[in-house]
Amino acid sequence: MKRRVRWVWKFFGFLVSLFLIYELWFAGRILTLRWIEPASSSFMSAYAEETNKVPKYIWVEYKDISLQVKKAVIASEDAKFLSHSGFDWTALRYAASQNLKQGRTVSGGSTITQQLAKNLFLSPSRSIWRKGQEAILTVMLEVVLSKKRIFEIYLNVIEWGRGVYGIEAAADHYFNQKADDLSEYQAVKLASYIPAPRKHYLIGDTEPSLRKARIIRGRMNHSIIPNE
Repeated sequence: MKRRVRWVWKFFGFLVSLFLIYELWFAGRILTLRWIEPASSSFMSAYAEETNKVPKYIWVEYKDISLQVKKAVIASEDAKFLSHSGFDWTALRYAASQNLKQGRTVSGGSTITQQLAKNLFLSPSRSIWRKGQEAILTVMLEVVLSKKRIFEIYLNVIEWGRGVYGIEAAADHYFNQKADDLSEYQAVKLASYIPAPRKHYLIGDTEPSLRKARIIRGRMNHSIIPNE
């Protein structure tokens, strides 16, 4: 009996060690992001495998992204970005209540940091394990990187349309412009596409996206962004 218990504890210790090694591997990857831009993301890799095409991904420095884009994205996705530590508990509670009321997922409540964790490292699938890993990665990102760096990477890697990743690629695809030249109107339109980028890539504006754009424009004056 004692021998069996000893083996159980050894096996448990082995699993814990594997888990720690796995998380340290992520921590090391996040640490490198302080100096090096990501060459790709989990979502880009999934797109490439799915379509056998190379995603359009163009990195651009934070200073070369339109101020209007930064304000619009903050207004759209995470108004409390600079004040929270990775999680907006009020937004999460509201999203949970709305989803429960509707009986389906109608609201996310994820912060910019949570979205970055998912896009960079995880799959688009939904599961308890993925949400748990997303939470761990969110904490790591907030501890290791500055808010400005998190936001810079986010703007550069999120999907803006099928096969279109990053604000520079989005500006070129939708408006044939550079990210630094986007107007308030264009920035608001792009920010309104973030929740469902592949839909707008195919069919353009929809009534929900136009309604969301009006809300974003109304909130932009209150957007607080990371310093240049």
